Amino acid sequence: MNVPRSVLVTGTGLIGTSVALALRARGVAVQLFDTDPEALRLARDRGAGEEWRPGEPVDLAVIAVPPHSVAEVLARLQASRAARCYTDVASVKVVPIREARQLGCDLVSYVPGHPMAGRETSGPLAAHAGLFSGRPWVLCPTGHASQEALAMVRQMVSRCGGRLVELDAAVHDKAVALVSHAPHVVAAAMAAQLADSAETTLGLAGQGLRDMTRIAGGDPVLWADILAGNASAVAETLDAVAHDLTVAAASLRATGDRITSLLERGAHGRSQIPPLLEQAS
Repeated sequence: MNVPRSVLVTGTGLIGTSVALALRARGVAVQLFDTDPEALRLARDRGAGEEWRPGEPVDLAVIAVPPHSVAEVLARLQASRAARCYTDVASVKVVPIREARQLGCDLVSYVPGHPMAGRETSGPLAAHAGLFSGRPWVLCPTGHASQEALAMVRQMVSRCGGRLVELDAAVHDKAVALVSHAPHVVAAAMAAQLADSAETTLGLAGQGLRDMTRIAGGDPVLWADILAGNASAVAETLDAVAHDLTVAAASLRATGDRITSLLERGAHGRSQIPPLLEQAS
């Protein structure tokens, strides 16, 4: 069985450090690399692993960098023969796969992935070993991946506590546009309305507003990169949301009656979210 006994995690932010902590808890030897020495130090201090020793190949390399950097890092790691197999955790898949092809990366040893887990806070201090427990972890094999690479990455997902889901990359990107990326933009748009509000107004904020805008606290630079990598699918979803909001505003200015339809559709849509996803952080 292709169980990874040694792993290199490149990128020690929230997701990378959480992967490292989860694997360390299962007895996997983890090495860490980050271009930010402070992030690397914090991850090491958290017990996520030891600093990478180039020249000592590992079983699996996990690339935990922003989507636009995935292919470049993959090419560099493969050129140095850092690992037998490779995966990533970026939240968009079509663009990194296309760029990996363009750079001539070896797609036989590479299995693109995306754990559907996160928090509104970022960095290694926000990481924890249970972040992926029971959460969907999507793999998007390109069709070139070897059975060894597939087995290795599937075993890693299992050891991190993730629930394995395999999808075509384009299907994945369209799905996450609806369930993750567009909601972030909507939350940011609502939160942006609060920026210049009076202190008295903000003092009235209850849990509903806090729940709705929680994810707007995410790293703007990282999220701009994510959204750019899935721009078309996100824009399509936002167009649909904007249409509903425009109709709702027009209805309120008229009689207010027709907004009931949107509220009913919203209540029904909310009821369709599986309980496990609803409860996860």
